Amino acid sequence: MSSAYNHSPMRIAFLDDEFDQAERITSLLREAGHHVHLFGRGNELLKSLLNETYELVLLDWEVPDLSGYEVLQTIRGRMNLQVPVLFVTHRDSEADVVRALNAGADDFLIKPPRERELLARVEAMSRRLHQPAAQVDTIKVAPFHIDLQRRQIERDGRSLELTRREFDVAALLFKSIGTVLSRGFILERVWGRGDAATTRTVDMHVSRVRKVLGLSAAIGLRLIAVYGYGYRLERTGGDPP
Repeated sequence: MSSAYNHSPMRIAFLDDEFDQAERITSLLREAGHHVHLFGRGNELLKSLLNETYELVLLDWEVPDLSGYEVLQTIRGRMNLQVPVLFVTHRDSEADVVRALNAGADDFLIKPPRERELLARVEAMSRRLHQPAAQVDTIKVAPFHIDLQRRQIERDGRSLELTRREFDVAALLFKSIGTVLSRGFILERVWGRGDAATTRTVDMHVSRVRKVLGLSAAIGLRLIAVYGYGYRLERTGGDPP
């Protein structure tokens, strides 16, 4: 199934309490290469959004505690998150579709979704999210030059020695400069779900990247830890020397 779709994998939060439907959709998306985290209650999903980075949220409307619609309102309102949201629900009236889209949903599918259509909708969101970055071969953020094809990082023209994983962590941070990335997101994007690595492994690699690259306010870039969440590479506002 996954070979038929050309996309970057997405980290997806999926809210659905119907076991059979949820398992079918989860399996379908995982076979297509995506990392899916399943939640049965709205409050569980919202709690995870406070501590994790997701690139897409799938919502069923009718779930225990908070409804999918209430979750959407919280995501777009109090949490002010711009993560794409796709409804996958039995609610099929025009009024419900309009209500969800007006509240900030990006797309709406009726259960049970047709498999190829669901994959195509998710793939379209993946393209919008990843394609611009995928077309870039180099990243230039003074004093660094990152060659994504040759997998090399230079600082002021001097090549830096990094392992394969360290390069992947550094490249991910530079691609997402200014954005907080959760440890879980970094772990899945760099190591994948099947790897035995842990968030402690992420911490060790981030520490190594910070040291080798010499990231600090003195050069105009710093890598900070966000307590209980993850890391953010950010500009410090001053021009590097």
